[in-house]
Amino acid sequence: MLNTPAPERHSSPSGNRDVVLRTIGLTRRYGRILAVDSLDLEITRGQIFGFLGPNGSGKTTTIGMALGLLRPTSGHVELFGVDTRRDPTGPLKRVGSVLEGPAVYPHLSGRDNLRIWAMIAGGVPPARIDEVLGLVGLSERAGSKARTYSLGMRQRLAIAAALLTDPDLVILDEPTNGLDPAGMREIRQLIRELGAMGKTVFVSSHLLGEVEQMCDQVAILKSGRLLMQGEVSSLVGQSTAVEMQVTDIDLALEILATLDFVKGVTRDGPSIVAETAHERAADLSRALAERGVYLSQLQTKQESLEEIFLEMTED
Repeated sequence: MLNTPAPERHSSPSGNRDVVLRTIGLTRRYGRILAVDSLDLEITRGQIFGFLGPNGSGKTTTIGMALGLLRPTSGHVELFGVDTRRDPTGPLKRVGSVLEGPAVYPHLSGRDNLRIWAMIAGGVPPARIDEVLGLVGLSERAGSKARTYSLGMRQRLAIAAALLTDPDLVILDEPTNGLDPAGMREIRQLIRELGAMGKTVFVSSHLLGEVEQMCDQVAILKSGRLLMQGEVSSLVGQSTAVEMQVTDIDLALEILATLDFVKGVTRDGPSIVAETAHERAADLSRALAERGVYLSQLQTKQESLEEIFLEMTED
């Protein structure tokens, strides 16, 4: 039996039964290398949660500790309100995961692959196999050898295996990695369906466009440290600039540069981008019109998740 280490930090019971996964001061060292540094995350029931970070940022190490595959150097993980230092296996019965791509038996059919995984998991009724095949859209190809499956189909088969025990939390590591656009769309739709069913989905990915389209919340990690966690809609919904086309672009640039509520102004081909809140659009139009410059087009310019990610992670 492993000795349970004394925690460096304690979490007081929040009373929130909707918290599915929480990390408290989670830290992992490999010798002198600090892979994860005092990570505090909180994921609630029904969220589709995106876990982002450059290669080597500590995403896989964090997942390994959450699943009990790696022991933290300090800090701890709570699953469904249970401290996994005290009960390392019980909460994991409610978790399904797909790590490092789909692993299938190519000489067996999709259904037979699931039968083997069901026997390993134990307690899976036979009817559940057909149920998850239908859920991931493989019913018609269930009898085909897995070697005839596309990469996207093999990924869906691996997700079906993770769903055999009807888990409340599904952890997917790079689920769309290597897929073509059609395969990405299929996995994205499947993840959304899981969220609509009330399941919590934890998605580690570097494909920011995919994350932006399917996740409710994201956390950005760099060098083992959490840079931010927030709702995707709030992050990408923030207007940082106004883009416009005008009747006299040179004069407009001169006018905008004199306005104290415009932080910066740049020319982008036939357009002008003014760094200011979208609420000041009327003030922009008025200032230009007073000098005989008129707008032919104006729209708010919002940062994408990719732009936010690059701003936060680039040196």
